[in-house]
Amino acid sequence: MKGLKTQDLVLCGLFAALMGIGANLSPFLIIGSVPITLQLLFAILAGGILGSRIGSMAMLVYMFVGLIGAPVFAQLKGGPAQILSPTFGFILSFVLVAFVTGKLVAEQRKATRNHYIFAGFLSILCNYFIGTNWMYLSLKLWADAPEGFSYSMAWGWMAAYLPLDLAVTFVSFALLPKLQRSLKKSFTLRADI
Repeated sequence: MKGLKTQDLVLCGLFAALMGIGANLSPFLIIGSVPITLQLLFAILAGGILGSRIGSMAMLVYMFVGLIGAPVFAQLKGGPAQILSPTFGFILSFVLVAFVTGKLVAEQRKATRNHYIFAGFLSILCNYFIGTNWMYLSLKLWADAPEGFSYSMAWGWMAAYLPLDLAVTFVSFALLPKLQRSLKKSFTLRADI
């Protein structure tokens, strides 16, 4: 907590709350066993606006709030049992997504379009790699995997989400520079008062 400003804590809490909202905008829209959410959008924006440290902290706050029982995960779920859920890996991945986006975009002196594009693809890669592997392991080890379920089938399921996640990533990185400038001006003005 050393070196945190009040605005960091406020924005950290704001993005943790936005994750809960993004998880439940369409609470019962599910493809396969994975709900459709806007959490990837908010994880990217958290890292891109707050930086790697505060952005990933916001994602950790969101995760811990859900694990202690608040219904902030998709489908209004919460509690420690969610660790065993096939989709919990995606929640874990948001911490890394925010960290990577913060390092590649927010913490660059002058982030170029290539920084944004690379951060976008790396964000999706982190999200899919951690989330899909967790889903596969949970279905194989402690949840009821469908008959004939395989590693390639898990990745096949995720192909249905890829167009939506690419669109969400594109939108988030299109919004990010404008949001960064706006927020920087806002906090600069407040610091002068």
